[in-house]
Order: sequence, then C-alpha cells, then structure tokens
Amino acid sequence: MDDPTRPTLLIVDDAPENLFVLSELLQPYYRVLAANNGERGLQVASSIPHPDLILLDVMMPGMNGYQVMQALQADPQSADIPVILLTALSSPREEERGLSLGAVDYITKPMTPAIVLARVRTQLLAKQARDWLKDQNAALEAEVARRMFENDLTQQVSIRALAHLAETRDPETGKHLARTQGYMALLADVLKEHPRFQPTLTPRFISLLTRSAPMHDIGKVGIPDHILNKPGKLTAPEWAIMQTHAKLGSDAIELAEQDIEKPLEFLTLAKEIAHWHHEKWDGTGYPDQLAGDAIPVAARLMAIADVFDALISVRVYKPAFSFEAAQALMAEQRGRHFDPDIADAFLGHFDAFVAIAMQHRDDPVTA
Repeated sequence: MDDPTRPTLLIVDDAPENLFVLSELLQPYYRVLAANNGERGLQVASSIPHPDLILLDVMMPGMNGYQVMQALQADPQSADIPVILLTALSSPREEERGLSLGAVDYITKPMTPAIVLARVRTQLLAKQARDWLKDQNAALEAEVARRMFENDLTQQVSIRALAHLAETRDPETGKHLARTQGYMALLADVLKEHPRFQPTLTPRFISLLTRSAPMHDIGKVGIPDHILNKPGKLTAPEWAIMQTHAKLGSDAIELAEQDIEKPLEFLTLAKEIAHWHHEKWDGTGYPDQLAGDAIPVAARLMAIADVFDALISVRVYKPAFSFEAAQALMAEQRGRHFDPDIADAFLGHFDAFVAIAMQHRDDPVTA
C-alpha cells in the first residue's frame, strides 16, 4: 500500500524508457508520478497534493523543459517546487540556462543511479529544511500577531478603564466616551483630505487619535465632588479649580510615561488632548490661552466633539439642548471657540454626528 507520508516525485520525460528506468529506481523510496509531455507535467504539478520534487527532461517535443520551467515559476501553486533538469546536453551554457530559470540541480544523461538517488535525496532534504523554516516563520508571525492583538486589546481596555474612572466622578456623562470617540473618528475622516490637515491626519494618526480620545477628561478625578457635581453656577474660585482638570490630566499621563522606556505615540496625543481641549481658537480658552494653529490639531478636534456632546447631554447644571439648538450654538462659535475649517466639517456633516449621538444615547434615568 502506498505510504502517503513518503515524498512525492514527478518525472516529466517524453521517452518511455526513461520514465520506466527512473520510476523503477525511485519507487522503492518515494511516491512516483509520471508525465510524458510538458503540458501533462504542468497539470500534475498543479494538482493536490503537489509533488515535492520534479525531475524534468529538457529536450521534449511541444513544450521543452525550459518552457515548462517558466510555466512552473509563473504559477504560485508550483513556483516553490524544486526542479532537477535531466538532459543529454552537457555544455556549461545549457546548465547555466537551466539554473537561471530556477532549477535546483542539473543531471546529465546517461544517468548514474547512485548519483540520481543522492541528488534527489539532497534536494528533498533541502526542501524539508525550507518548508520547516517557512512553517516556523509562519508560526512565529502568527504568535507575534496574537501577542500584538492581545497587547492592543489590553491597551484599549486600560485606556477605557482610566477614562471610566474619571467618568464615575461625573456620572451624568453616561456614554460620553463612546460618543466623543465616534465624533473624533468622523471629524478626522472628513478632514483627512483637507489641505490644512492632510499632512497630519494620516491613517496611523487617526487610529492613535481615536484611541486617545477617551482620556480627555481623566483629570476630573482630581476635582472635588462639591465642584464637579454642583447643580448651580460655579463661583470664580470654584471655576478656577475646575479648570485645573486639564493640566491634572496631562500631568497624570506624563507621570505614567516616566515608567516606560520608550514614549508611546498615543500617550503623546492623549496628553495634548487632555491639556488643551478647552483652548479656544480666539485665545480665550484655558489653561494656556493658546490661539489658532498654536492649539494642537488633536485638541482642536476634541473641542468640537466635547462641546457638542456637552450641549446635547443632561448635566447637573443644565438640561439637554435639542440637536437644532446645539447646531446653532456651534455655528455661532465658528472662528471664536472653534477652528473655522473644523467647524465647517462638523456643520457640513451634522446629520452624521447626530447619528453617532443617537447610536450611543444615554439610557433613560429610572426612578
């Protein structure tokens, strides 16, 4: 009974006597397939299971060995199968031609059985080594991909945990994190072809930006409850304390960065967003009164996302605005609070932002 674990050889030769002699020589050690012309040889080579090694005659009618070699190399299913050329042409030029086409060895006729067996064994061992290395590389790549996925997931979960920690201090924000993250992704996607933002809003930047967005208000953990959850208007001293949450957030991220050897890009963006998302285009924001393009792009985007969501959400100090009222108020702040081009992108795709708000709307409060 044929052993399926034995290597499979394909012999392609138009001479029946050569097929017979080689088959008799090799069958005790290998599973042997035969084809008496190039066209049939290509069909067998592309069939499953593919042969482990091909012994290919050069001088054949129809497709000669060189043409078969070219066809084998052109087909992804057979390109990696090693080929030993068999020929009565013993000139170095012919041998060089065959090797240049991808042959791994060259055996001249008349063939010596011991040489054929030795060279077949050598090439099969070489193929086994290549296959093993390929499998090892594939396994290593799969393991690296798995670990990167786990690290990525762990990173995202950690970010959300930190952000939710801040959110628990301000319970009425509900699904604010999911909404603002969605707004940021949409804004960046809309603006990525804009001449002012194209150099910055690369696919990688957008990915990091979206990941960093939930950390924008982590500094609120440092604000006293009586200020954070005050139902009425804050006094001037209270408002000054509330404003410190921006720097508290960026300082916390910077402290975390000191514990790692290599800076992480998403933490750099998270710091920018946390520290400057309350700055205003006209320079009247906080904490540093930056104006215009001096405000980092990530913070300018978050300014739109954060203010819009605050307007349409219930807060201890106000009811939720309607979408129409929020839209009008946002339009009024174009060029004042907001970068005009980012405001235009927001207003021009307002329905899409409303859709995100509705998708992640807060659960109704029950008594």
